[in-house]
Order: sequence, then structure tokens, then C-alpha cells
Amino acid sequence: MAEPQRDTKTKSATGSLDGAEAPALDEIMDRVAERQVSAPTSSPYVSFSQQEWSRLRAGTPLTLDEDELEVLRGINEQVSLDEVVNIYLPLSRLLNLYVAASQELFSVTGRFLGKSEPKVPYVIGVAGSVAVGKSTTSRILRALLSRWPNHPKVDLVTTDGFLLPNQVLQERGIMDRKGFPESYDVRRLLRFVLRVKSGERAVPHPLYSHNTYDILAGEERIVDQPDILIVEGLNVLQTNSIGQRSGAEEGPKSLRFLSDLFDFSVYVDAAAAVIEQWYVDRFLTLQRTAFRDPSAFFHRYSHLSKAEAVATAEDIWRRINKPNLIENIAPTRDRATLILEKGADHSVERVNLRKL
Repeated sequence: MAEPQRDTKTKSATGSLDGAEAPALDEIMDRVAERQVSAPTSSPYVSFSQQEWSRLRAGTPLTLDEDELEVLRGINEQVSLDEVVNIYLPLSRLLNLYVAASQELFSVTGRFLGKSEPKVPYVIGVAGSVAVGKSTTSRILRALLSRWPNHPKVDLVTTDGFLLPNQVLQERGIMDRKGFPESYDVRRLLRFVLRVKSGERAVPHPLYSHNTYDILAGEERIVDQPDILIVEGLNVLQTNSIGQRSGAEEGPKSLRFLSDLFDFSVYVDAAAAVIEQWYVDRFLTLQRTAFRDPSAFFHRYSHLSKAEAVATAEDIWRRINKPNLIENIAPTRDRATLILEKGADHSVERVNLRKL
């Protein structure tokens, strides 16, 4: 896999905190400080337009081509190579600097303790609504981050695999609340991330089929000491009362949330009405493609007329996805380290970075 190489007029991209890369981190912090002057004092974020954010790329090379990007795009997603350059390359550069700082801190701690511990991965959480594009964002980040030389091993795990099996959801009468916090085995998810974060080898996680709309019984994938772990899901940043019952690990004197284990988090955002239209558009695309498979859970929708399909998608959105967005997902937006604000054309229009 190719490693990014800067041209001779730009700083080193090796991720080292010594020499050339330390000024690079200082440069980003200087840009943030400049933006803070004009930012509302009540906001915890510094906001960048696409053009302002793109300047922070600082010569980071584009390591994806159009064919590779096509594989990474989700259904109806329209991410262009220009957007990768303007939005995702600066973000991958920032994350590379953060990972390097974390690795150096871990090394310093090891020297202080006088012993070598298993390496600890840098954990990134990616949150957002159904149909907002968080899966595409996660896949692009994984591809870009894996091509930096100091952290080539990047794993991506979606929380879909930690949904309770359909049989359990039906027994509990919450099949229509699939995707809500109570529909996940969050303790299992928390234990999984904690084991990976602790440097444990060969940690398994369950798999999910979007075709059968259910957990793949007995099937697992292994995560083995990655440099970076990306965890993508609807409610990964949640800490409210529902999360305290189903999304936290309770001990005698502690309450640990999944987001406590994140080193960095991204929230992919758009207006609710815009996301609804994207959901309907995606439903129509799936109706013409994946739903036609007789084994598909939603095969029953494949023979609907377009008007019936639109009405069905709007009903599902308003009964299930919109309430989940309003009650559980959107309230976690301001817990993210960085927010990507998308416009109606799917492109990222603004980037909001939490003040440091």
C-alpha cells in the first residue's frame, strides 16, 4: 500500500513529533486560534468553511483514485475526489498528528514506568443519523489513515453487529425500535472496545447482514491490535438516561460509557428534512436492487409502485428514524470533537472543530 509522500516544499508527513511535524501541529493550532477570534464565545467549536478547512491540507497528497473512491461510496452518496481533497485530507492530516502525539505519549509513559506494554490503538467514534453518510465517511477515513506510514493498520467496526438478534427484539416487543439504544447489546460492545483499547490480541466482534436484517449467528471477525480503530454507529456518543440503562457498564462506584474510550469523535450532520429525503431516495434505490433478492428481509417491498414505496419510506422515517434522531442521536452532536455539516447535495459545507 502506497505511503503518502509530501513534495519537497511541504513539511514531513511521517507523524513524528520531533523536527518538521511539530511545527505542523503548531500551524494547525495557530489556524484554530485565528478562527477563535471571530467565533461566538458561547460556542465550544471553531467553524471553518470548506475553503478555509481545505487550506489545512498543507500539501498532504491524495492517495485515492476514482475507482477506489467508487468502492467506498455508500448508496446515492456523491462524494467527489475534490471533496476528499478539501475535507478528508485535512482531517486525515489532523488525525495523523493526533495519533502521533498519542503514540509518543504512550512511549513516554512506558519509559517512565520502565516497562513495555502492548500498544494501545487510537480509537475514533463516528456518529450520525441513518442515511446521513457516516458509513461513507468512516470508510474514506479508514482508507486515508491506513496510508500514513506510522499507523498502517486501521480497523473499522460498525455497531450494527452489536444489535440484539431479531428474535430477542421480537420477544421484547421492540422490533420497531431497532436502532434505538435499547436495541443494542451495548455492554458487549463496550467490552469489545475496552479489550481492543487495552491492547488485547485477536478480539472477536459479531457481524450483521443488511440483507437478512439480522445478526449472522456464529460469525465473527477478528480485530488484532490495530494502530487505529474506527467505531461507527448511530448512538456511539450517547450518555443520556436510556444510555445509562443500556449503554453503560455499571460498577459499584463507576459508570462507563462507550464514548469514554474514544480519543476523537466525528458527528456527520445535516438538516432533518434533508436526511429524510436521502432516506427516501436510498429506499427507492434499494427497492430496485437489493430488495429484489427473495432472501432479503425487505423483499416484500420490491413490488410496490413508486408512490407506494415513497409512502412506505416516509412512514418508516417518521415512525422510527426521525424519533430516534430527535430523541437520541442529535442530542449527542455537541459531544463530538469534530462536526461535518452537509448540505442538500451531500457535500460537506462546514467543519466545526472543538476548541482545544
